[in-house]
Amino acid sequence: QVQLVEFGGGLVQPGGSLTLSCAASGSIFRINVMAWYRQAPGQERELVARITSGSNTNYLDSVKGRFTISRDNAKNTVSLQMNSLKPDDTAVYYCNAMVAVRPSEIVGRNYWGKGTLVTVSS
Repeated sequence: QVQLVEFGGGLVQPGGSLTLSCAASGSIFRINVMAWYRQAPGQERELVARITSGSNTNYLDSVKGRFTISRDNAKNTVSLQMNSLKPDDTAVYYCNAMVAVRPSEIVGRNYWGKGTLVTVSS
């Protein structure tokens, strides 16, 4: 069993910064892609940023230049540094990871955290 736990959500003013962190624990052999998704009220969940085990990254267009995703492979953690936050960034942010629990798993299974709320408001 694998668990993902997010930390760092909260209320921040427009233009402010916030860092989200996510720690993976459990029966982990290898973590492939790690990512952050978000879901705003009444909207579908969308991919915000993803990072491979080799630290290749991809970002949602609207967050490019403002958000930075990083990971620590030794600690099984992923972080999202969010700068210049806008009210449109308000959402529940979810940590996601493709985790292999045994050597025979190439891609692994998809795991989700429970989410952490980020509210950008004055």
